[in-house]
Amino acid sequence: MIHVIGDNRQDLHAVDVDRWQELAATVLEAEGVDGEVELNLAFVDRVEMTTLNVEHMGGTEATDVLSFPLDDDSSPLFEGQPRLLGDIVICPELVHQQAPGEPADEMALMVIHGVLHILGMDHAEPTEAAEMKATEHRHLAAWRAA
Repeated sequence: MIHVIGDNRQDLHAVDVDRWQELAATVLEAEGVDGEVELNLAFVDRVEMTTLNVEHMGGTEATDVLSFPLDDDSSPLFEGQPRLLGDIVICPELVHQQAPGEPADEMALMVIHGVLHILGMDHAEPTEAAEMKATEHRHLAAWRAA
């Protein structure tokens, strides 16, 4: 079973945590993830996102989404525990700035983008970027159709 644990740690924008947890779980399932797994999905303010980006990614300011996948061998320590996939952190303030007219679509894209990074996809090279963008659009279209 896929468990997505949501945490809204900001109060500038309303966030439907349940909705985004469900989307993350749907993407994981569609990408072939099965078994007992756990993913953390946090929504943070600009200050916390800036701190995370500076400390962990070498950035200089806030960004819209960060993913922190765990190593491939994230087997549970004890039988019956879920395999930990990692953490996705999203800054709703930046999401709303990027898409003031359609923040839900942009938030969905950030959730999808974060999940794909957790699963090992990247966009550093042009071919990787094209594959990731196509996969994002496929999941975004499925979400819109649901």
